[in-house]
Amino acid sequence: QTDFEPPTTPSAISPFTEAPIPAQKALNTELVEVPLEQLAWGRSGDKGDKANIGIIARKPEYLPWIAARLTSDYVGDRFAHFMTSPDIDRYYMPGLPALNFLLHNALGGGGIASLRNDPQAKAYAQVLLDTPIAIPQQLLEA
Repeated sequence: QTDFEPPTTPSAISPFTEAPIPAQKALNTELVEVPLEQLAWGRSGDKGDKANIGIIARKPEYLPWIAARLTSDYVGDRFAHFMTSPDIDRYYMPGLPALNFLLHNALGGGGIASLRNDPQAKAYAQVLLDTPIAIPQQLLEA
Protein backbone atom coordinates (compact mmCIF):
# COMPACT_ATOMS: atom_id res chain seq x y z
CA GLN A 1 0.00 0.00 0.00
CA THR A 2 1.29 3.49 -0.88
CA ASP A 3 0.56 6.89 0.60
CA PHE A 4 0.69 8.62 -2.76
CA GLU A 5 -0.74 8.27 -6.22
CA PRO A 6 1.83 7.10 -8.76
CA PRO A 7 2.15 9.46 -11.72
CA THR A 8 0.23 8.46 -14.81
CA THR A 9 2.30 10.58 -17.20
CA PRO A 10 6.00 11.38 -17.21
CA SER A 11 6.82 14.55 -15.36
CA ALA A 12 7.80 17.54 -17.44
CA ILE A 13 11.50 17.94 -17.96
CA SER A 14 12.68 21.47 -17.40
CA PRO A 15 14.43 22.96 -20.42
CA PHE A 16 18.21 22.80 -20.48
CA THR A 17 19.95 25.95 -19.30
CA GLU A 18 23.68 26.17 -19.79
CA ALA A 19 25.72 26.54 -16.62
CA PRO A 20 28.12 29.48 -16.65
CA ILE A 21 31.75 28.74 -17.42
CA PRO A 22 33.97 29.58 -14.41
CA ALA A 23 35.46 33.06 -14.57
CA GLN A 24 39.08 33.67 -15.50
CA LYS A 25 41.26 34.48 -12.51
CA ALA A 26 42.92 37.88 -12.62
CA LEU A 27 46.65 37.25 -12.54
CA ASN A 28 49.47 39.76 -12.73
CA THR A 29 51.53 37.92 -15.29
CA GLU A 30 52.06 38.02 -19.00
CA LEU A 31 50.01 35.92 -21.39
CA VAL A 32 51.74 33.32 -23.52
CA GLU A 33 50.30 31.33 -26.42
CA VAL A 34 50.50 27.56 -26.28
CA PRO A 35 48.76 24.90 -28.37
CA LEU A 36 45.50 23.65 -26.89
CA GLU A 37 47.07 20.18 -26.82
CA GLN A 38 49.33 21.38 -23.97
CA LEU A 39 46.28 22.39 -21.92
CA ALA A 40 43.66 19.78 -22.79
CA TRP A 41 42.79 16.34 -24.08
CA GLY A 42 40.39 15.88 -26.96
CA ARG A 43 38.12 13.16 -28.26
CA SER A 44 35.80 13.18 -31.24
CA GLY A 45 33.38 10.99 -33.11
CA ASP A 46 30.10 10.91 -34.97
CA LYS A 47 26.39 10.44 -34.61
CA GLY A 48 24.90 10.30 -38.08
CA ASP A 49 25.81 13.50 -39.92
CA LYS A 50 26.88 15.24 -36.70
CA ALA A 51 30.43 15.51 -35.38
CA ASN A 52 30.95 15.54 -31.62
CA ILE A 53 34.15 17.04 -30.15
CA GLY A 54 34.96 16.87 -26.45
CA ILE A 55 37.72 19.02 -24.96
CA ILE A 56 38.80 18.27 -21.38
CA ALA A 57 41.14 20.71 -19.61
CA ARG A 58 44.17 19.07 -18.00
CA LYS A 59 43.64 21.41 -15.01
CA PRO A 60 40.34 23.10 -14.06
CA GLU A 61 42.11 26.49 -13.99
CA TYR A 62 42.73 26.21 -17.73
CA LEU A 63 39.06 25.92 -18.71
CA PRO A 64 38.10 29.63 -18.69
CA TRP A 65 41.05 30.44 -20.96
CA ILE A 66 40.22 27.57 -23.30
CA ALA A 67 36.54 28.57 -23.38
CA ALA A 68 37.42 32.18 -24.20
CA ARG A 69 39.14 31.00 -27.39
CA LEU A 70 36.94 28.06 -28.38
CA THR A 71 33.72 29.90 -29.08
CA SER A 72 31.07 28.42 -31.35
CA ASP A 73 32.07 31.01 -33.98
CA TYR A 74 35.73 30.01 -33.82
CA VAL A 75 34.98 26.29 -34.08
CA GLY A 76 32.54 27.03 -36.92
CA ASP A 77 35.23 28.92 -38.83
CA ARG A 78 37.75 26.14 -38.21
CA PHE A 79 35.45 23.46 -39.63
CA ALA A 80 33.50 25.55 -42.18
CA HIS A 81 35.01 23.64 -45.10
CA PHE A 82 33.36 20.43 -43.80
CA MET A 83 29.95 21.80 -42.87
CA THR A 84 26.93 22.41 -45.10
CA SER A 85 25.42 24.75 -42.48
CA PRO A 86 26.96 26.77 -39.64
CA ASP A 87 24.98 25.04 -36.88
CA ILE A 88 27.16 24.37 -33.83
CA ASP A 89 26.15 23.79 -30.24
CA ARG A 90 28.68 24.37 -27.46
CA TYR A 91 28.10 22.89 -24.04
CA TYR A 92 29.94 23.37 -20.77
CA MET A 93 30.01 20.16 -18.76
CA PRO A 94 29.17 21.16 -15.15
CA GLY A 95 31.30 19.26 -12.67
CA LEU A 96 34.01 18.61 -15.26
CA PRO A 97 36.58 21.01 -16.70
CA ALA A 98 35.25 20.25 -20.17
CA LEU A 99 33.48 21.60 -23.24
CA ASN A 100 31.55 19.66 -25.83
CA PHE A 101 30.83 20.80 -29.38
CA LEU A 102 28.17 19.34 -31.64
CA LEU A 103 28.66 20.22 -35.32
CA HIS A 104 25.51 19.64 -37.36
CA ASN A 105 25.66 18.61 -41.04
CA ALA A 106 29.41 18.14 -40.82
CA LEU A 107 30.10 14.66 -42.18
CA GLY A 108 28.76 14.55 -45.74
CA GLY A 109 25.94 12.26 -44.69
CA GLY A 110 27.99 10.41 -42.08
CA GLY A 111 29.25 6.86 -41.76
CA ILE A 112 28.98 4.74 -44.90
CA ALA A 113 26.98 7.44 -46.74
CA SER A 114 29.96 9.83 -46.79
CA LEU A 115 32.74 9.92 -49.38
CA ARG A 116 35.08 11.84 -47.04
CA ASN A 117 38.40 10.62 -45.69
CA ASP A 118 37.14 10.93 -42.11
CA PRO A 119 33.38 10.23 -42.29
CA GLN A 120 33.19 9.52 -38.56
CA ALA A 121 35.03 12.66 -37.34
CA LYS A 122 37.72 10.66 -35.52
CA ALA A 123 40.40 13.29 -36.27
CA TYR A 124 38.33 16.42 -35.57
CA ALA A 125 39.57 16.77 -31.99
CA GLN A 126 43.16 16.58 -33.18
CA VAL A 127 42.48 19.42 -35.63
CA LEU A 128 41.13 21.55 -32.78
CA LEU A 129 44.02 20.67 -30.42
CA ASP A 130 46.34 22.66 -32.69
CA THR A 131 44.55 25.91 -31.71
CA PRO A 132 46.76 28.51 -29.98
CA ILE A 133 45.43 29.51 -26.54
CA ALA A 134 46.53 32.65 -24.68
CA ILE A 135 47.02 31.81 -21.01
CA PRO A 136 48.89 33.43 -18.10
CA GLN A 137 52.44 32.16 -17.74
CA GLN A 138 51.81 31.81 -14.00
CA LEU A 139 49.12 29.14 -14.61
CA LEU A 140 51.49 27.08 -16.73
CA GLU A 141 54.10 27.12 -13.99
CA ALA A 142 51.69 26.09 -11.21
